[in-house]
Amino acid sequence: MPASTVLRYSPSAPERSAIDATPGALLLQFGVDWCGHCQAAEPAIVQALQATPGLAHLCIEDGAGRALGRSFKVKLWPTLILLQDGQEVARLVRPTRTQEVQDFLQQSPATLA
Repeated sequence: MPASTVLRYSPSAPERSAIDATPGALLLQFGVDWCGHCQAAEPAIVQALQATPGLAHLCIEDGAGRALGRSFKVKLWPTLILLQDGQEVARLVRPTRTQEVQDFLQQSPATLA
């Protein structure tokens, strides 16, 4: 992913059952495009993801009435949730530094390969 990549939050989200059934590592990122915290965290997230190109990553628009975010009890944006075989292994809220995101991503055995 080039450093100039702009992350966009998708208004459509998979069902929770599909997320729970996903094998391997999956990074869920909850937020909205207009959020200042999301915009501020974007460079650190993009840079950290460059070191883990094989990691599946979904940017999901969150807010009131959004079932997937509510099922993960997301309260603040951006929230990064790292899953391994459908199970949450780590959560990071409002990251600001690339190293912080890289350390977070290393909590999945799949990202260590």
